[in-house]
Parts: sequence; structure tokens; C-alpha cells
Amino acid sequence: MSMTKTGGRTAPSRRSSIKWILMLGALAALPAITTDMYLPSLPVVAEDLDTTQAAAQFTMSGMLIGAGVGQLVIGPFSDRFGRRLPLLIGISLHVVTSLLCSLTPDIGTLIGLRVCQGFFNAAASVVAIAVIRDRFVGSDAARLLSRLMLVIGVAPLFAPTVGQAIAGVWQWRAVFYALALIGLFLVLIVWRFMPESLPREQRRPGNPHRVAGNYASLLRDRHFMALAVIPGLGLAVIMSYVVGSPFVFQDQYGLSQGQFAVVFAINGAAIVGSAQLNAALVRRAAPIRVLRVAVIVQMGCALILLAIVLTGFGGIVGLVAGLWLVLGTQGMIPANASVLALHNYGHMAGTAAAVIGALQSGVAGLVSPFVGLLGGDSVAMVCVMLAAVSLTLLVLATATPAYRKGGWRERDGMEPGATTTAGETEEREAEQVEAQGPDQRG
Repeated sequence: MSMTKTGGRTAPSRRSSIKWILMLGALAALPAITTDMYLPSLPVVAEDLDTTQAAAQFTMSGMLIGAGVGQLVIGPFSDRFGRRLPLLIGISLHVVTSLLCSLTPDIGTLIGLRVCQGFFNAAASVVAIAVIRDRFVGSDAARLLSRLMLVIGVAPLFAPTVGQAIAGVWQWRAVFYALALIGLFLVLIVWRFMPESLPREQRRPGNPHRVAGNYASLLRDRHFMALAVIPGLGLAVIMSYVVGSPFVFQDQYGLSQGQFAVVFAINGAAIVGSAQLNAALVRRAAPIRVLRVAVIVQMGCALILLAIVLTGFGGIVGLVAGLWLVLGTQGMIPANASVLALHNYGHMAGTAAAVIGALQSGVAGLVSPFVGLLGGDSVAMVCVMLAAVSLTLLVLATATPAYRKGGWRERDGMEPGATTTAGETEEREAEQVEAQGPDQRG
């Protein structure tokens, strides 16, 4: 790959950036593909394993729980041993657990294996974000993450359709054979094309005391935690839609599985499109400016969606249109929040990315089951989505200076052109770390 030197750090050239986007996007999309390809099989799994609908749905929640724990473990591991090793180990074990899922005799075993599957494929999403932070910060990082959303978003758009086709011909267990093949393909891609992005001299000793100290320092940083929880609330919006939509569209509105797959793809395209809009916007405005406007717009769209489902205005067309607006604004929120959260933690990007990822899985795993608990209909789904959007606005407004006049410094807001690559802030980060005592650096 053609490479250039920028700001003291080797960074991909413009020609190779597309390869990086495709490669990192495929890695970051693995958990979503593992979730969405299996989604249409839930009713059949419940029938085949002689279990309840709630137990079958927990195979989805269990994966999110496993992913949350896995990211907390894998993040520090990647800061200690580099990015390639945990990635190769994690995806390889994803292949093994996928094969075991295909052989499961009962729902309890399947739930346990799905928790393990989430734990292991968490390596893909953690390392993908950490690699971006190894090379970029500021608007460039937000732009790259937005481009990444194109790859991350397109794959799950087609995953339910592909999963439905596979299960229709070879039964639901064959879906896990397909997931194993996808994992094997990613292992080969990483082995052949992905160089190590974390130099040996920048790797951090990973003893338990130091790892605990790193997590403690992140937990004490109020602004980091506020920004880190926002992608989790965003995923809660999406997962509330994901777990509720099959029952809303098929049971409440009478759509076939094929029609549901089309609606799912339409709404997914809204997320992808807004992510690309975000990539263009951060060229002209700081990520914080885009974030604070997008959250307010999403709140307004969520209120409109609630009015639609309460009044029945427009029928299914009105519902799809309202969901499209809410999900569309979502593409402009997680990337900017993540970049802002990671900005001052380039020296432990893996650990910081792990906290963001764990919060994503954990918050979504806690919030999305409320759709079923509240009745599982369109009103329940939209109310849970609205609650997550409201919490996003509340966190951004009260726990960060995003809406205070002069409350966010230009450098913290990362105006376009202020910082373009990770190399340009490395010396400043190193000075901050050296200025701390040994216990704080731990």
C-alpha cells in the first residue's frame, strides 16, 4: 500500500484509503452481520428448539452482553500486544463458535454460545476503531468513521435477506455456517493485507493494576464518559427498532418476510446516507457542531414519529417515513461522539475504544428489551426509541459544554484543519502523559 509521512506518523495515502475503509468497515460490520443475518430465523429457532419467543430473542441480547464484556478485555489487550494479534484470535474464535452454534441441541446452549460469539467478534469492532485513532484524529477521523459507516451499514442491509434465503433452503443452522465462512475470509484478509498500526514502542504494559488504572482514569473523565455513552444510546435506538420491527411489520401490519426485508433495507439506507452526509459536513464544520445540531433534529423527528404511531396518520407509509427520519439522523451522531471521546486518549486508544464499545453493547442490551416488555407493538417500539433519543440530548446538554456559549474550546471541538492526523497531536498527548505521576499514567 502506498503510504505517506504526515505529522511524524505514517498514514495511508489517498489511493490506499479506500482499501482501509473497505477492510476496517468489513471488520467493524462483523457483529452487525452476525446479528442481522440471524434475525429472520428467530421464530423458526423458537419452534425448532421448543422454546419461547422471549428465550429466542435473548440469543440476540446475549450476544450484546458478550460483546460488551469482550470489548473491555480486548481493548487493553490490543494496547499491549498490538492490533493484529487480538484481531486474528478474536475472529478465529468467532469461526469456532459459529460452527458450534450450528450444532446446538437446545436454547440454553445456543444462548451461551451466542454470548461467546459476541465476546470474540468484539475484537473486530474494537480494533477497527483503535486503528483509525492510531492514524487520525479530529475531522479526518470523523470523516473516515463516516465513510466506514457506508460499509458497516450496507452489509447489514442485505444480511436479513441473505440469512432468510440461506435458512429457507438449508434451515437456520446453515446461517451459522455462513457466518463461519465470513469470519474465515476476514482472517485471511487481516493476515494478508492489514499491517500493524501500533508501533512496538507505543505499546503499553498490560498488568492488571495498570489496566485498572487506565479504566479508572477514563471513568473519572466526565466528558469522555458522556460522549462515550452517546453511541450506546444511538445503538439502543437502532436495536429497539431491530428487535421490534419484525413483529410490528409482520404481525401488526401483515407484511411478508420478503416485504419486511425491503422495509428493513429502506430504513437502513437512511443510516448509511446520513453517515455520508456527515462525512461531507465535517469538512466544513467541527464534529461537535454537527453532533449538537443532529441530536436536536433527531429529537424533533422522534416526536413526529410518536405522533404518527399514536394517530395512525399515513398508515404503514407514515410509519416507515417517520422511522426513516429518526434513523437517518442517527448516522451523524455516533461517529462524531466517538471521535470527540477518543481525542485525548491516543496513548490508550484500544482501551478507550473498548469503553465506548462496551457501553454501546451494554446500553443497547439493557434498553432494547423494553420494547417487548411494553407490548411489542409500534407504540412500544417508538416510545423506547424516543426515550433513548431524549437521554442522548439530556447527556449532551448537561454533562458536556456542547450547548454552552464558549464552553467548548476550538481545539476540543476540533475545527476542520485544526488537527488532521494522529501524528500532529502525538507529542501533545505524550507531554500530557509524562506530566502525570506514575499512578495516573498506570
